[in-house]
Amino acid sequence: MLKLLHDVRSDKMEQYVPDVYQESIFKINYNLLKSKGVKCLLFDLDNTIAPYNKKECMVEVKELFEKIKKEFDIFIFSNSPKCRVSKFANELGINYVANANKPSSTKFLKFLHQNKFNENEVAIIGDQIVTDIKGGNNVGIISILVNPISDYDPIWTKIGRLREKRIIKKLRKMDLFKGRFYDEKM
Repeated sequence: MLKLLHDVRSDKMEQYVPDVYQESIFKINYNLLKSKGVKCLLFDLDNTIAPYNKKECMVEVKELFEKIKKEFDIFIFSNSPKCRVSKFANELGINYVANANKPSSTKFLKFLHQNKFNENEVAIIGDQIVTDIKGGNNVGIISILVNPISDYDPIWTKIGRLREKRIIKKLRKMDLFKGRFYDEKM
């Protein structure tokens, strides 16, 4: 069923619809993802696993990643520069892709090819519809939206958030975005 969602996303607005929407990375049903064949998780960094203005991971994030690293290949997949992303990746003991240029498909496709993953084996987890969700949907991987963990955003993200609010409003009118937390039937 999940792949069908990606196949029918020809409508312009549907490219912004997440497969899963959860409150935070701590509420995601990782067992369900594993049971559906997901092998790799790509986590956005800023406001998904760490506030944009913080320089180290919270203890709870470290504990979560230690737990899920046993079941999945985990990467930070971020538009942030290497100097920021590498610090968090090293702290968490995982790999990363910096300067990902989401929502562009280029680095997603390169990642899939280099790591020999099929699209249905990878999920992107992030807090922005216009970068994380659209980018994942563009290449057919599972897209998981979480709420931002901080209200602080740099100016370029604030601009994206304004656009995102308009998109969510349109999605709600089209009954494509439930507005509360849900796990899409995968």
